[in-house]
Amino acid sequence: MTYESLLSELKKKQFRPIYFLMGEEPYYIDAISDYITENALTEQEKTFDQMIMYGKDSNIYSVLDAVKRFPMMSKHQVVIVKEAQNLKEIDKLQFYVEKPLQSTILVICYKDKLDKRLKLNKILEKSKDVALLESKKLYDNQISTWIDTYLKERGYTIAPAASELLKEYLGSDLSKLVNELNKMLIILPDNEKKITLEHIEKNIGISKDYNVFELQKAIGEKNVLKANRIIDYFSNNPKNGPMVMVVSTLCSYFVKILTYHYLTDKSQAAAALKVGPYFVKDYEMAANKYPAQKIIQIISTLREYDLKSKGVGNSSTSDGDLMREMTYKILH
Repeated sequence: MTYESLLSELKKKQFRPIYFLMGEEPYYIDAISDYITENALTEQEKTFDQMIMYGKDSNIYSVLDAVKRFPMMSKHQVVIVKEAQNLKEIDKLQFYVEKPLQSTILVICYKDKLDKRLKLNKILEKSKDVALLESKKLYDNQISTWIDTYLKERGYTIAPAASELLKEYLGSDLSKLVNELNKMLIILPDNEKKITLEHIEKNIGISKDYNVFELQKAIGEKNVLKANRIIDYFSNNPKNGPMVMVVSTLCSYFVKILTYHYLTDKSQAAAALKVGPYFVKDYEMAANKYPAQKIIQIISTLREYDLKSKGVGNSSTSDGDLMREMTYKILH
């Protein structure tokens, strides 16, 4: 099932005996688990008929004992097993899955991939009593679209540059993204429905002028003065521009410029580079300023300084000075 279809079913109070929520993206697993925790029973019923267990502190036999009990105060009892990836011998759950108790709502939060070789996996896929959700990590190129969709569902929009900035600083951690987006939605005045760079700077603390996204843009434009100002800012504020993030972002950027160079059909650039159409013009401009051979040299330089930042061939030079040297070699 998808997260959306599962949540729709839950909102209609259509509960199943078993919810097996698995995958490497914890956001959807926690969202479904939290919804069931908060809405399946009343506050009074929870006292008697809701149990939360943890995989690290439990074993499969205590889970099986819990799910086979009957509710005391309501039609259902709810048993939630968090961090179930730490539960040993989880394959023994198959015997319960084959014939679950209809008065129990069992929620398994398995924040990892379930071994496909386990018999349990096949039984989960076939059982009509099971709601099976696989929560997959999003790729970096999917984050901006995810942010747009999340905000659109709530009646808001976001400037493309603001979305890109959030993606660069918060990465693909959906829980962090949701927390920061929700903060801004609360703070935004009633008459404002669009999140801008100014909102992000004011409410999250990411500078709209001194960030890795602006550094990337300055380097792409060969704006030496602006690039060095940003590097100086990072040198004095290392938490706002850690070397590992700067190198990773610039490497990804130049790989995309190199890809643009070799596109036979430039009209398909947005899809090929996995960026929004809004940003294609920036890659076109950068490709005009950086020949393919120069980009290959730059990627080699980035690799060199990534190793230096980790102590390889460098014993004393600070990250700030390494970034200055690296930026100079890129721009000249």
